[in-house]
Amino acid sequence: MATDEKKWVCRKCGEPLVIQKTLFTYLEHNFSENLPRCPKCGKVFITPELANGRMTEVECMLEGK
Repeated sequence: MATDEKKWVCRKCGEPLVIQKTLFTYLEHNFSENLPRCPKCGKVFITPELANGRMTEVECMLEGK
């Protein structure tokens, strides 16, 4: 992370999040994204921009909307 970026911490474990390749499955299709993730419990932080941007695009594409 750049020095001006926020340092996210897992709410459950208190561990600093690290960028890791994360696999998603939706309607039997897989895609991956490098996202902040807790190295201890595996919880992933998904920004509103990602949820409302790329993830919505993939959802619409797979559902044929």
